Amino acid sequence: MPALNDTKRYALITGASAGIGKEFALQLAQQGWSLILTARRQDTLETLRSELSKAHQVDVHVIAGDLGDPNEPQRIYDYCQQQQLNVAMLINNAGFGVPGDFDASDWNTHSNMLQVMLTAVVHLSHLFYADMKAAEYGRIIQVASLAGFAPPTAGHTLYAATKSFLIKFSQSLHMEAEESGVHVTALCPGFTYTEFHDVNGTRDMVSKLPKGMWMSAEEVVRQGLEAVEKNKEVKINGRKNNVIAFLSQAIPDRWMRFLMRKKIQQFRKR
Repeated sequence: MPALNDTKRYALITGASAGIGKEFALQLAQQGWSLILTARRQDTLETLRSELSKAHQVDVHVIAGDLGDPNEPQRIYDYCQQQQLNVAMLINNAGFGVPGDFDASDWNTHSNMLQVMLTAVVHLSHLFYADMKAAEYGRIIQVASLAGFAPPTAGHTLYAATKSFLIKFSQSLHMEAEESGVHVTALCPGFTYTEFHDVNGTRDMVSKLPKGMWMSAEEVVRQGLEAVEKNKEVKINGRKNNVIAFLSQAIPDRWMRFLMRKKIQQFRKR
């Protein structure tokens, strides 16, 4: 294993070309972090690299690839090792939603989602966590969702399930990393102003939500970075989202599903 460059600490961000991932890149560049940005769109990544390098004089690497490929996490890790990049922060942000009922999409679509949002997250965490622990310094943010706490819904069948997994995984890793210098946080935003709902075709539905339910990507990321520095195991963004999460855990599950079923279905595509 080549010696890592200790003079620079790099933040690796998946899904960095847009939305919350791009906002992480912007805020971390402002803080002086060197960056490794991954996403599928090479041209978008190159544009972002140019903008950040010029505006903040930080070193930015880009790795275009699809985390739906099971080999991609290892390829990313190998690149960082070959370039001797000291990855001190990992932000697992890449993800997408599959609208509609479970049987409305083929298995390849579901399998790809699970690979991107579960297996790749765990794989990247496993690869980089050991190095962070050895260095006695590291920051890991798993971008989960309020959906991981909210009642299950018909439609978007696997989304909340994957986010619930990420929360539990983060909590366990947080406990294991205690006193190691590695901070692990599950970031759980609710409805956030990004292109996420445009991509999955639910923009018209979620636009009916009260404006008070929405947060900006800028605020979500700011709170996430503060939370991981404080080593909070879970950060739920926004007061209303915290109330929803609290009620979802305090009220028996069958009651919560009954109370929320009709309301939630207004914003789930079937």
